[in-house]
Amino acid sequence: MTKLTGRADRLETPTNFPKSVILETQELTHRFDKFTAVDGLNISVAPGEVFGLLGPNGAGKSTVIKMLTTLLPPSSGRATIAGYDVTHQSQAVRRAIGYVPQALSADGSLTGYENLLIFAKLYDIPSKRRQQRIRDVLEFMGLEEAAHRLVRNYSGGMIRKLEIAQSILHRPQIMFLDEPTVGLDPVARSQVWNLVQELRADYGTTIFLTTHFLEEADSLCNRVAIMNRGKVIATGTPTDLKAGLDKPNATLDDVFIQYTGAELASGVSYHDTARTRRNAQRLG
Repeated sequence: MTKLTGRADRLETPTNFPKSVILETQELTHRFDKFTAVDGLNISVAPGEVFGLLGPNGAGKSTVIKMLTTLLPPSSGRATIAGYDVTHQSQAVRRAIGYVPQALSADGSLTGYENLLIFAKLYDIPSKRRQQRIRDVLEFMGLEEAAHRLVRNYSGGMIRKLEIAQSILHRPQIMFLDEPTVGLDPVARSQVWNLVQELRADYGTTIFLTTHFLEEADSLCNRVAIMNRGKVIATGTPTDLKAGLDKPNATLDDVFIQYTGAELASGVSYHDTARTRRNAQRLG
């Protein structure tokens, strides 16, 4: 697996940016008419951390991701990423982040290479560096041999790898992964876990993820926040949250049930993956 090389194509970090925090929200809120989907969110994430946002369907997780990735404006409150305000400095925020959504973002009618080339252009990677960047991410993701195959013939795991490759072409400081392993079989899911760990360990990438797989959060995350009905009701390391139950051999499932009263259940061809992700996105 190759090392990702080359200068990052991002803006200079503001000089007043606190190095101990890469993401911070202050009373971040979003309302859909009279319904409050996210209610006064206050969280902070340290550089290089893997931070998990957990919650039952409809808790507000996807709305949080959309606000932090500048796809949805906050109704009130504030959020900053790498020192940039998501509302007033949205373009700078977009250059500092990578985003892998629930919805399928790879075009099945194009090859893996063609998908990456489009993203390289969207990220304004200079033409003289595009080919090397694409080769680097293909090798990093183990997709070299599949680069010139149509994505509609990829497995679900290969599609997810390609989507992660798309999102790291510009060397983001923080990656947002919205349900990164939904619809994947256990082998592909494990491969994605390994990629997340390598991005953090080898390149210092901060990871912000949502997931319905609690064993995934327990294995990957330094800290997690549990949401319910638009509010964060618990934050901490998986170890500390489990210890706080005062229950022998407590699991993160036990923590989740304690705080939300709900249980989460712990899936592949292109069309199967697309259908599974559409269902997951619809359910939130």
